[in-house]
Amino acid sequence: MYPRFILSCFAGLFAFAASSAWASEGTEWGYSGDLGPDNWGTLDPAFSACGTGVNQSPVDLAGFVDGELPPLELDYSAGSAEIVNNGHSIQVNYPSGSTLTVDGTSFTLQQFHFHTPSENHLAGRSFPMEAHFVHADAAGNLAVLAVMFEQRATNIPLDSLWKFMPRNVGGKTALPGSTDASSLLPPSLDYFRYNGSLTTPPCSEGVRWLVLKTPVSISSVQAEKLAEVLGHSNNRPIQPLNARIVVE
Repeated sequence: MYPRFILSCFAGLFAFAASSAWASEGTEWGYSGDLGPDNWGTLDPAFSACGTGVNQSPVDLAGFVDGELPPLELDYSAGSAEIVNNGHSIQVNYPSGSTLTVDGTSFTLQQFHFHTPSENHLAGRSFPMEAHFVHADAAGNLAVLAVMFEQRATNIPLDSLWKFMPRNVGGKTALPGSTDASSLLPPSLDYFRYNGSLTTPPCSEGVRWLVLKTPVSISSVQAEKLAEVLGHSNNRPIQPLNARIVVE
């Protein structure tokens, strides 16, 4: 069993402020060639953590340690949202009011977006797609809830988003009716936890990562549509775990 007093130390590791921006607005970057992940750290001084950070994401989650993690405290509400093609991902900007409580702190859901194939791996296994639900607290610290998609049946809630996916970079569409982020989550909210970073420039560290153990379904057509619209895969390669532990 993982000692509870060490779990409390996570609060200190995560206390310093992470950037509230999960993708840079200025310097151009991408997923291949001179602008690809291998060069992110040299594209802009603000991106230095991409090359020198020691707690980077994504990772291959393995070597799990039992820490008796508390159940996730999610309070998501459906509401008006918009879907955006920012050139790096398809992102759904979410209305305020939905929260995730971690370490006694309330984090508000800001947006969720998708990567294909998955960025994090589970014990060496990659998935066709991964969703990141990005939350921020009042100080700008981030907590990311990650959900894996595995190829099975068509995902109906995802289909309702994909119908309105903008094909042009910079395109955005108001989603009709109310969007319910919780509809994309699996029935079980058991999770792994680790200390990491943003997976896009500026790769800021100090991000609480909460990766759900149970994947949800996706069809091959749904998985392929994301890469087709973006024109490329959008996963950062696996980063070294270094001295970090993955708690379950």
